[in-house]
Amino acid sequence: MAIIEVKDLVKEFVVVRKKTGLSGALRSLIKPEKSIVRGVDGLSFDIEQGDIVGYIGPNGAGKSTTIKMLTGILHPTEGDIRVCGLSPQKERKAVVRQLGVVFGQRTQLYWDLRLGETFELLKRIYRIEARRFANTMDVLHEVLRIRDFIDTPVRQLSLGQRMRGDLAAAMIHEPSVLFLDEPTIGLDAEAKHAVRQFILTMNRERRMTVVLTTHDLDDVEFLCSRLLVVNHGKLVEDGPLDDIVGKLAPHRLLVIELDREATLPDHDRANLVRQEGLKVWYRFDKSDITASELIADLSAKLPIRDLSVQEPDIEDAIRQVYRTTGQEAAG
Repeated sequence: MAIIEVKDLVKEFVVVRKKTGLSGALRSLIKPEKSIVRGVDGLSFDIEQGDIVGYIGPNGAGKSTTIKMLTGILHPTEGDIRVCGLSPQKERKAVVRQLGVVFGQRTQLYWDLRLGETFELLKRIYRIEARRFANTMDVLHEVLRIRDFIDTPVRQLSLGQRMRGDLAAAMIHEPSVLFLDEPTIGLDAEAKHAVRQFILTMNRERRMTVVLTTHDLDDVEFLCSRLLVVNHGKLVEDGPLDDIVGKLAPHRLLVIELDREATLPDHDRANLVRQEGLKVWYRFDKSDITASELIADLSAKLPIRDLSVQEPDIEDAIRQVYRTTGQEAAG
């Protein structure tokens, strides 16, 4: 059963452009130009309970606008949204109790309170029973390791500690859906690993649905089984991560280390793209030839010491999406 349902979603904004190059008197007589811009343009998708979905796109693609409508902050111009079977606009209080939201560049923690006091305040806001709250905090302590700084004022926390605090705050009321907007931005490698492991743990143990918007494609590759790619307010790709990468970046690289110098042969289904000393790179399309077939062909002609196959790069695939849809919009 879909826990998030989006159908024909549209969000329009009025953009006002004032005339430039006019004197003050003339400017006051000429009305500014108004135009309608579609930030979201006819989106439709469903997300099943327990999925971790990457919702990605370039800046200005409509990601944040969509999330704000899914959480009830904005009202759509057209279309319908259901989160946990409820309308975020008409039944916002009920929906909010089912949601956790973390914005990487903004905190929901109270700056002048100790971190633990923030959690106590949220306990009262959500009216969480004491035993349930204690059990949840035990889990959060174990997974996020926040016990060491729970008595520290929020303003004194490092960025990584603050992000772990924000994740804990979003989970206090045990939401069904977690929206994450750039959750690892600015974090060091250790903090990023802690955040990613927390997301996977909550998803695995509680079947929590996660919608992740990020520009960090390592987050996407580590966490997401499905991608929704949006550009110019439209959904341009929707499917399993591996399928999208394979479709948009179908080439693989065979990296060969030679035992000695040799004449490099041509191949009718692979291209020699690079050579550095005894190291050679062949690029091939996996729909034309398998890695094992190419290796067998080259092994008969080259003194191979070692080899490896490099899979397509997710960054190349996503750049291709942005480039293609940008050209279509311009045309």
